[in-house]
Amino acid sequence: MKSLKHILLFSLALVLNCFVLADKKPVKVFILAGQSNMEGKGRVDPLLNHQITAPETKDFFAHFHKDGKYIKRDDVWINYLERRGKLTVGYGSPGRIGLELEFGHVMGNHFEEPVLLIKTAWGGKSIARDFRPPSSGLQSKEKIDEFVENMVKRDYNNLIRNEWNRAKKDNPKITRKEIEAKSAASIDVIRKAKGGEYRKEVIDSYGHFYRLMMSEIKTTLSELKTRFPDYDERGYDIAGFVWFQGWNDMYNGFQDEYAVNMKNLIHDVRKDLAKPDLPFAIGLMGQNGFAPAKGNMAIVKAAQASMNDVPEFAGNVRAIPTDVYWDKRADAAFPTWRDNVAEWEKLGSDFPYHYLGSTITFTKIGRALGQVILELRVGK
Repeated sequence: MKSLKHILLFSLALVLNCFVLADKKPVKVFILAGQSNMEGKGRVDPLLNHQITAPETKDFFAHFHKDGKYIKRDDVWINYLERRGKLTVGYGSPGRIGLELEFGHVMGNHFEEPVLLIKTAWGGKSIARDFRPPSSGLQSKEKIDEFVENMVKRDYNNLIRNEWNRAKKDNPKITRKEIEAKSAASIDVIRKAKGGEYRKEVIDSYGHFYRLMMSEIKTTLSELKTRFPDYDERGYDIAGFVWFQGWNDMYNGFQDEYAVNMKNLIHDVRKDLAKPDLPFAIGLMGQNGFAPAKGNMAIVKAAQASMNDVPEFAGNVRAIPTDVYWDKRADAAFPTWRDNVAEWEKLGSDFPYHYLGSTITFTKIGRALGQVILELRVGK
């Protein structure tokens, strides 16, 4: 009888547990992807540590800390490559914050269920090559040949430079041309010896970081309980994707194919994640600051903005400007920062291509992109 009683109690517990889990909403998952500005470049110390108490900024950052300590949100988790845990400061580049901090606060404040941010960002990466989506295929043979030849010339130049540096120890006035005239180094020899290897390396590099991104997303989702012990098996819902990238596509002619690659990336991410209408928020390049974007930056920005005009993306993709969040005080201080380091460290922490390392700017961008995702979800 005792045995039967235990079985009945166990069965009842299982049924009740199923009802509890059924009543729980799945974890809302948001993916943040891009290059160095998605990594995040707003320094915590001394910049943010100063701003949370400075009279002119303390109210703006009040929700990041309490009782002298930065808040760790129990309801918002983050996985950023090898780092993971409850959302708090420090999930940008080492010792820095990015847009993830405010984005996570926006989502955590909106949803009753737990929120997970999966951040996949690597600096110095293009969409034309590194994040190239599968449906874009390879670039032309001529473009691949160009990259291979650049690698061959790199090797040749390194050999000549090394020979030149050694020769200058005995003859400081010797020229590079003289070294090349008597050197055994040859572009043709290097091309013959290394050309095939370099061609494979170039071809393999196309889409390498797209594949890493998808692998990181899927591995994180398959290891939720291991990576986040508080996860209670309630399931998950991939609820939005944020893209913040563009700098490296201003080079090598990549800017001219940005629109095609961006459109293909949206299609391929949705296909690979089995989410055909996944809300997509795109942060336009904004490193032009208060000045109008020019040259290739203007081309990339226009390509990013053109996603707003793709009929099939209406209501589920939106690209927004980020230069409108440029930090006025950091911008004014930057030209003379080397002469006023102590003052500069209270305002900014990096160069213009990283939005001056402004914690204010990264926070505002995170808030804006979070609001975009929420607005797109309303239309689902």
